[in-house]
Amino acid sequence: MQAAINELESLAYGVSLAFASEFNGHLNRMGRPPLTVPMIYDLQTTDDPRDIVHRSVQALVEGQVIGVPSETVYGLVASSLCPAAVRRLAQWTAACRGWSASSSPTGSEASETDKVGFVAPPADAGSIALCLRSGEAAGDFLMPMTMLARRLSERCFPGPLTLIADCDDSVSAMSCLPESVANTLRAGAGQDTSLAGGPVAFRVSEHRLLSHIHRYLSAPLVWGEIGLPDASPPTTAEKLQSALNAGTGDSLPLLLDDGISRYGDEGTVVRVTGNHWHVQRTGVIQQAAMNQFVKPVIALVCTGNTCRSPMAETLLREALRRKFGREDVARVVSAGVAAGHGSGAAPQAVEVMGRRGLDLTGHASQPLEESLMSMADLVLTMTRRHRDAIVAAWPDRAEHVFTLRRDGGDVSDPVGMPVDVYEQCADQMVSELEGWLGELPPDFFPSDRPGEGPDDEPPQHNVGSE
Repeated sequence: MQAAINELESLAYGVSLAFASEFNGHLNRMGRPPLTVPMIYDLQTTDDPRDIVHRSVQALVEGQVIGVPSETVYGLVASSLCPAAVRRLAQWTAACRGWSASSSPTGSEASETDKVGFVAPPADAGSIALCLRSGEAAGDFLMPMTMLARRLSERCFPGPLTLIADCDDSVSAMSCLPESVANTLRAGAGQDTSLAGGPVAFRVSEHRLLSHIHRYLSAPLVWGEIGLPDASPPTTAEKLQSALNAGTGDSLPLLLDDGISRYGDEGTVVRVTGNHWHVQRTGVIQQAAMNQFVKPVIALVCTGNTCRSPMAETLLREALRRKFGREDVARVVSAGVAAGHGSGAAPQAVEVMGRRGLDLTGHASQPLEESLMSMADLVLTMTRRHRDAIVAAWPDRAEHVFTLRRDGGDVSDPVGMPVDVYEQCADQMVSELEGWLGELPPDFFPSDRPGEGPDDEPPQHNVGSE
C-alpha cells in the first residue's frame, strides 16, 4: 500500500513540476521570480522513513537546500561539497536574519563565486555551521584542538551546542572543503574572510534523521538557522517555511516534518579561544550548565575509596583553593577500583584531615565507573597496579591516566596502620599534588576572560555535585 502511495506522490510531484516549469516560463518573461513546488514529508506518519532519507540524500547530492528538523529548531542544510547550494543557504540565512553586506567579504583576490557578501554579527555568529556526523569527527576539523574545545566536544556532542573555534587549514580537514564553502562558514562564524584562517562554527545534531542522512554522505552538511519576523525560532516545519517565505519569498524544494522540535528553542552558541570561552547566545544549555561543562574533571583513585583517594581528593581541593582562591575551578572526585557504594572514610583519614582543618566526615565511597572515566580529564592513581587496571578496562582513556607519584612509584596503603602513617601518607600526597598543579598545561583550567586563568569570581550557579 505504501509503495502505491509513494508512486502516486511521485507522479503528482512530477505533474506539479511540469506545471511549474511551464508557469515559470511565463513568470520569467514577466520578470517575476520562479515558482517553487515544496515537497513535504511527515516523518511521524510515514511507513517508510528510509525512502525519505534516500530522497533527502539525493536532493542534497544534486545541490539542493532542504529543510530538516533537529533537537533544537528546524533549519536549512546543504552538502558541503556543493558550493552553489551552500551559497544559496547562506544568502537565505543572511536575508532572513537581516545581515548587512561586508565591504570586503573575501578579499580583493577572491573570485566572484568565492565572495560571501556578509559577515554574521556577533549575536548571530554560529547561525551557519558545519554539521558533523559525530563528536569524533569534530577532531578532524577542530585542529589544532585545544583542551577546552576537546572537553566541550566530548561532553556536549551530539547535542544542543554550537561550538565556534579557530581552525588552521594546514592541519584541519577544513582544507578538504571547497574554498567558497570554507569562506561561507567563517563568515557565518563572524570572521571577516579577507583574513587568513579564523573561527568556524560546528554542531553535531542528535536528531535521528540527520544521523541517517550522514551515513550516506561522504562530507559534512552545512547548517543554516533562520528566524521568524518576530525573532522567534522556527520550532516546526511550517514555521521554517513561513520564515523563509517572509525573508526571501522563496520556498524549499524539500521539507521534512517531525512535529515540534524536542527542546523548542535555539541551541547555545559558545566561542572558544585557547582556554578562554564565552557564551555568544544562550539557548537550551543555560550558563549554569556551561559553567560545569567547561570545568576539568580530576579523579583520584585507590582500591576501596576509603583511605588514600578520599584524602587526596580533600587535599587537592585545598591546593586549588590556595592556588586560585577557590576550589571549584575543577570538579574533583575520588573513586576505587574495587570500591562499593556509600562507605565512609577510615577514622584515621578523618582524623588526619581534621588536624589540617579539612572535613572528611561526609565522604561516601564509590566505584570507578564509565560515567566518570568518560568525563575525566586527569586520573591520578595511588599505584601502578591501579593505573594498569584502569588502562586495561578503558584503553581509549590511557592518555588521561597517571600515577599520583610523578616518578611512577606507589603511594603505600595505610589501611589498618596508626594515625602517624596516615599523616606521612598525606604529606607525600600534598607534595605530589602541588607538583601536578605546577606541571599542568596553561590551558587546562578554563577562563571566561581573555588571557587569564580561572576567573576570580565563582559562577553564580552550580549544576551537579562536586
